[in-house]
Amino acid sequence: MTPLPRIMIEPAVRAALLEDLGRAGDITAEAVIPDDSRAAVAFVAREPGTIAGLGCAAIAFDLLDPSLALDILIPDGSAVAPGDVIARIEGKARAILSAERTALNFLGQLSGVATATAGIAAAIAHTGARITCTRKTIPGLRALQKYAVRCGGGANHRFGLDDAVLIKDNHIAIAGGVGLAVRRARAAVGHLVKIECEVDRLDQLAEALEAGADAVLLDNMDPATLRRAVAMAKGRAITEASGRITPESAPAIAETGVDLISAGWLTHSARVLDIGLDFMT
Repeated sequence: MTPLPRIMIEPAVRAALLEDLGRAGDITAEAVIPDDSRAAVAFVAREPGTIAGLGCAAIAFDLLDPSLALDILIPDGSAVAPGDVIARIEGKARAILSAERTALNFLGQLSGVATATAGIAAAIAHTGARITCTRKTIPGLRALQKYAVRCGGGANHRFGLDDAVLIKDNHIAIAGGVGLAVRRARAAVGHLVKIECEVDRLDQLAEALEAGADAVLLDNMDPATLRRAVAMAKGRAITEASGRITPESAPAIAETGVDLISAGWLTHSARVLDIGLDFMT
């Protein structure tokens, strides 16, 4: 994986460190650990998963002490097994201990997102569909979580309200109909802006296609209905399935021929991957 530029990561890591250090710094490390003490530690996987977030961990240590040496052994996007050493850090013990929790918080959370994504990506690998995330991200961490989705083999949906039009059910209700909403969007945006429309019935799908939607979000449709929807949209629009996607339900949904499957829980509810920081002897 190509890492995100430091300028995109550092503000989030800096804010997390400031939150943890509070008003007086790490009073435990300063009271217990002599200033000249040195240590060597390692990030170690406690369970199987896919790694993401090493850039955040590296910045956390660097911000507290640029002299700390970090050696990444298993890069972002790689699979790990229990006991695998992901990275090693050497240097002043106080700085390592003070940055430890912030580094692990980012690494565990983002690796959890990557691991959840990798699970669904593997489950649908026999089809042409791709798993994608949504805007249901932890506030302030969207770019990082979407990067983690890519580390897990997934694709990114839009990053915000400004990079694509996505007409949802509430837009349709207020606008007065699917076709009217799509036509208004087409008249309002530039030629490079894609227009996607959410539909939950085949008659709405027909309206969206007729109005010229570039993509259709097929919400909460059963596999039989999804197959009909894919046939209707073939050659006319990209198809995206959503609604209660799980690793168990994803294969049957992907086998209908949809182009994309989106799941918000990948970023808002993925379980943190258990990674520890062990002292090396």
